Amino acid sequence: MLTEILPFSFDLDAVAIAGTSLWSLALYLGFSPVSEWVIEMLNRWFNFAERSLYTSQSEFEKTRQARESQNAFYASLFSILPFLGIGTLCNWLVELSLGRSWAISMGILACVGCGVYELGRQDGKSSGD
Repeated sequence: MLTEILPFSFDLDAVAIAGTSLWSLALYLGFSPVSEWVIEMLNRWFNFAERSLYTSQSEFEKTRQARESQNAFYASLFSILPFLGIGTLCNWLVELSLGRSWAISMGILACVGCGVYELGRQDGKSSGD
């Protein structure tokens, strides 16, 4: 259907998309403190950038809570982008070294391993408090 709308055609490689997504998820789970830091920095930057759009302090304070919530949502969405880039690189390196048949398998193994690590990290963090 998309090829009927657009005047040009392009091919989507399902194996590359799946492998990249799996590696991105694994990296996002495995480096969750980094992902939280990225979310915090993006949220701070969005709030700072939006503050410069307002000329009066009263107008800025009137809608502050809604805008900060919206910026937190956007920051959590955009925090995925660095992990997608690194996941693409990891998937490409696995495809280059082991072949295309291993790309999804290694991504699944990485997801399971990082998921178990994240569960253990959260459990250790909650029992240490």
